[in-house]
Amino acid sequence: MATNDYYAVLGLEKGASEDEIKKAFRKMAIKYHPDKNQGNKEAEDKFKEVNEAYQVLSDPEKKARYDQFGTADFDGSGFGGFSGGYEGFGGFGDIFGDIFDMFGGSSSRRTKNGPRRGNDLETTILLTFEEAAFGVKKEIEINRNEKCEECSGSGAAKGTSPKTCSKCNGSGQVQVQKNTPFGSFVSVTTCDACGGEGKKIESPCSHCRGTGRIRKSKVVSINIPAGVDNGNTIPLRGQGEPGYNGGPSGDLYINIKVRNHSIFKRRGTDIFCDLPISIVKASLGGEVEIPTLTGDKKHKIEPGTQNGKIIKLKGDGIQSVRGTGKGDLYAEVRVEIPTKLTEKQRELLEKLADEFGELVDTKKSLKDKIKGAFNTKKENE
Repeated sequence: MATNDYYAVLGLEKGASEDEIKKAFRKMAIKYHPDKNQGNKEAEDKFKEVNEAYQVLSDPEKKARYDQFGTADFDGSGFGGFSGGYEGFGGFGDIFGDIFDMFGGSSSRRTKNGPRRGNDLETTILLTFEEAAFGVKKEIEINRNEKCEECSGSGAAKGTSPKTCSKCNGSGQVQVQKNTPFGSFVSVTTCDACGGEGKKIESPCSHCRGTGRIRKSKVVSINIPAGVDNGNTIPLRGQGEPGYNGGPSGDLYINIKVRNHSIFKRRGTDIFCDLPISIVKASLGGEVEIPTLTGDKKHKIEPGTQNGKIIKLKGDGIQSVRGTGKGDLYAEVRVEIPTKLTEKQRELLEKLADEFGELVDTKKSLKDKIKGAFNTKKENE
């Protein structure tokens, strides 16, 4: 670029509003548009500058950093993007839509007879908690449009072939003259006779009805890596729909969904569970078994363990999907209070309470009293 002052490129003062930037860009883009200045290298360079300036100043984050640091080189990707076509102008549809309509559009955008990439496909796969944790090989069935074997993808019936479009002579494009407030311009646009294909099918294939494609079901094998989680997406390159006219195939994107587990919950690579223990074990200590994804592990409980205490088992979590290590398992102690006591157990607890100097409700239910009276009478007989 001739200057790094993007405001100056658009003829603006620093701090211009979004509307001012958009209006200035529209005016400059029309003025220096290549279709209006064919063969004018200076105008083409100016058009690049205008585009670069707008890409920075129209983005609030880039504009703020440019205003602060005076540079647009934020991520090393550059902002020029102009290479003879207009593919580098993505994201400015509201402005360039008008300009493309005015000048008839770019041939690189509208032609259909060149190699084109196939469509991407997307599907969702449901995994168990363990499958996501350890990885698994799955086979999934997908439906996609594939080349018709009957006509080899030509769309024409057997023994025939597509004919070259007489209007565009097979280019898929025609020149159109348009009168605008800025003058009369000749531009290239999609051929309306063949829809940009450059050819016409007079005798369509009965198998695919002239489309050259048929819907087929295919089984695809996929290795799910250990550590995937809800919301992860696995791309399978080249497993989408086949390309057109020799273009590459699209991709298949597998969205991961994981079932809930009856015991464990997950946060990142760490897993969490409850560990129920009796009030006796919590008081006196002892050995317990903590559930893990690979089986129960014995662990010693210290005497006086309190409800809510967290026990950490390092490395018993889930493998990082990037292979950078494993998470941990956290077991939270849940002291279980008995809801039903035998008479003997109640007496022992009452004695324990007395030993601790605690006042407890020793009133017995009517049922207990009747039972106790019956037992006393039986003993006296």
